Amino acid sequence: MIRARKATMAPALRSFFHANSRPYHHFNRQLELGGVLSRPGRTFMFRKRGNPNWGRPMPPATVFCTEFELQVRHLHLTAEQYVVSAELRKWCEGNRNRCYIPEWLLDEWGIHVNADLSGAA
Repeated sequence: MIRARKATMAPALRSFFHANSRPYHHFNRQLELGGVLSRPGRTFMFRKRGNPNWGRPMPPATVFCTEFELQVRHLHLTAEQYVVSAELRKWCEGNRNRCYIPEWLLDEWGIHVNADLSGAA
């Protein structure tokens, strides 16, 4: 009788693991690559694997202007006019510790910048 039980249980275990090859098995490539699987009452969304931008060229980097360059554009100045512009000098004196200003221009005007960048007073 024990032998008969073992004989009947073995096929049951084998059929339990191999009876339905469709649901949630890691060898089932349709679920992994298909994207959406719909069944009555349930919809499964599967994550696409890999980098979608693989092999594509990188987009060009965005170029940002400094506040100094924006001010020069606003005042419609050329590089030769920087030194003689009173408005630019006034802006540079007010923003010397906050914004980037070319060192040669600071030296030309004799403006000294606070070298302490910690922000402590």
